[in-house]
Amino acid sequence: MDKKVLIIGQPNSFMLNSIVNGLKKAGYETPIVEADMNAISRQADKPKIWLLYLDGKEENLDELCVFINDFIIEQEISFYAVGNADELADVLGIIQDKIKGSFSRPINVKLIVDEMDKAVEEGSRAEEKKKILIIDDNPTTLRTMKGLLSDTYNVFMVNSGMNGITFLATNKVDLILLDYEMPVVTGPQVLEMLRSEESTRDIPVMFLTAKGDRESVLKVVSLKPEKYLLKTMPPQELIKNIDDFFEARKGAF
Repeated sequence: MDKKVLIIGQPNSFMLNSIVNGLKKAGYETPIVEADMNAISRQADKPKIWLLYLDGKEENLDELCVFINDFIIEQEISFYAVGNADELADVLGIIQDKIKGSFSRPINVKLIVDEMDKAVEEGSRAEEKKKILIIDDNPTTLRTMKGLLSDTYNVFMVNSGMNGITFLATNKVDLILLDYEMPVVTGPQVLEMLRSEESTRDIPVMFLTAKGDRESVLKVVSLKPEKYLLKTMPPQELIKNIDDFFEARKGAF
């Protein structure tokens, strides 16, 4: 994993510059963007580690945190925040358990660098895992499957078919777990789109669905999913199907 941290805050802040200088001395690249949703969206080649520096001047902080929260879920971002107790409480109120760490002012730059080093090490280990994308509009299913699979696999989640297509435009995965019934674009429609594009046509896809009727299964046979798994399966059976799939592919190469 690259030693690169996206710094979110005001570039002319003295204390923020102290953090940036400390990270640079430790060998980090530190692109800086303002604490603004549009600015973050425009940032090319976003790193997997983000550090938000709060100085009390942020506008629409709640909206910014919701925006960041979505990125953390979809892109597996390691997110940190620096601020005073009240500012950090506001961030934690929205991002909660998804924040990797927080630092109170006055800042300890060495402590921040040490935490970034840990994040890089953890990220490097995660990159060695097989990558699974779960596409499902049910947040409970997303959380449950992530909990079941995260120890063994690098799990990404999106909550709609189109978000899945967008994610795959810039990210490679080893397996997709795809819900069948979703609003706007259904699972079978998503799989049709994946099979029609050269860049995604060979990605293995398993349906993970509550629809077990024969008609639904037969409808997608021609699209050649790897498996058709039911959400009602015992958790260990679901995991075994996925483990067996990767084990079989390992033996095939």
